[in-house]
Amino acid sequence: MPVTSHPHPAPTEAGALPGSLLIRNLRKEYRAGQPVLKDISLAVEGRGITAIIGPSGTGKSTLIRCINRLVDPTSGEIWFGGSDLARLRGRSLRMARRRIGMVFQEYNLVERLSVIENVLCGRLGYVPAWRAFLRRFPDSDVERAFALLDAVGLGADFATRRADQLSGGQRQRVGIARAVMQDPALVLADEPTSSLDPKTSVEIMELMAALSAGGGTPIVINIHNVDLARRFAQRVIGMSRGEVVFDGPPDALEDRHLTDIYGGEGWLS
Repeated sequence: MPVTSHPHPAPTEAGALPGSLLIRNLRKEYRAGQPVLKDISLAVEGRGITAIIGPSGTGKSTLIRCINRLVDPTSGEIWFGGSDLARLRGRSLRMARRRIGMVFQEYNLVERLSVIENVLCGRLGYVPAWRAFLRRFPDSDVERAFALLDAVGLGADFATRRADQLSGGQRQRVGIARAVMQDPALVLADEPTSSLDPKTSVEIMELMAALSAGGGTPIVINIHNVDLARRFAQRVIGMSRGEVVFDGPPDALEDRHLTDIYGGEGWLS
């Protein structure tokens, strides 16, 4: 029988961990009467990696994008940092987004900018517009950007390279450094390994796990590779047809759950 999640007390209450996320009855319809997300309710505590698995088209990316409001939900609540993100607009939404780092499948770098400039883009929400336009960031930000390049395994030698001169794995490392540069309380990652080869995919997941453990920042990641989810996540959420059908630790994820999530059995080895 599938394991489903249940609503928890709102993280605005005393004792909530930094980075705690509470989703209540989240629904998204791109077309009226055809929900992509069907009243999702789940809570993510402020620690570790939570992996979301499921077939293409089941709503994984829509869920991630609703959380940071790249997509507006049709209804429901998204509690983070004491606010319901689903109701925020304008400056309030921009302020909330500063604390949510995003790692994209297609890297989302500014190709014509250098590596160090792309990393510094993580501070755009914290500096005046004129500083950002002139690329005049505080010395402390520049120093931290160089430190993050070291942390993601690139180093100062890559700082002045244009983003379009990098390999896929190198671009994803820059994307992770940019997300961490925001000083986020939560990191969302939308299929960050799907464009990478198996070896690089493992390296990227190792990097994200190390950053989560070292900084204590929770990461919610959409991922197609079930083996990587089992290896690196502390919690796995399985989605099918817009609903949560499994929610538990990786070692509780069995073939019967994968059949519920993906359908059929012939692909299981």
